[in-house]
Amino acid sequence: MEFNFLITAIAAIIPMILGFIWYNPKVFGTAWMNACGFTEEDLKGGNMVKIFILAYIFSFFLAFILNTFVIHQFGFFSSIMGEPGWNEAGSETYKYAEEYMVKYGTTFRTFGHGVLHGVMVGIMVVLPVLGTNALFERKGFKYIAVNVGYWIVCLALMGGVLCQFA
Repeated sequence: MEFNFLITAIAAIIPMILGFIWYNPKVFGTAWMNACGFTEEDLKGGNMVKIFILAYIFSFFLAFILNTFVIHQFGFFSSIMGEPGWNEAGSETYKYAEEYMVKYGTTFRTFGHGVLHGVMVGIMVVLPVLGTNALFERKGFKYIAVNVGYWIVCLALMGGVLCQFA
């Protein structure tokens, strides 16, 4: 099983696209600004090129690791990597891996399954991290709901794309 760089790079664009929609003032942007204590004037500064480049790099990191959550076959390969010859054509372990992939290589490889795991990562990883930060920053429920909701939807869509196409 090989890592699909192109699909991962495409999945990493999802947070950028969804962010333009989600944080638009006509959707959740105004609620987010109020929850953060921002004004439109506060958001006018900053190096937007740097912000978007770094945001995409961070999204790629997220898409990269999300592969391992949404594609079960990565777990199989991570469990045999310590075996001698696991990646040498013709070795016993390599043949075992080939047989495994013939039998189970497409199991649970659907968009819906990726969405399920993306939502799970959003609830079980993003919510505790952002929620804890928000509590100590004295942010309210609306701040948590807008930001965590965004990441749950992002991870669901990213997970779906990765699981179906990677």
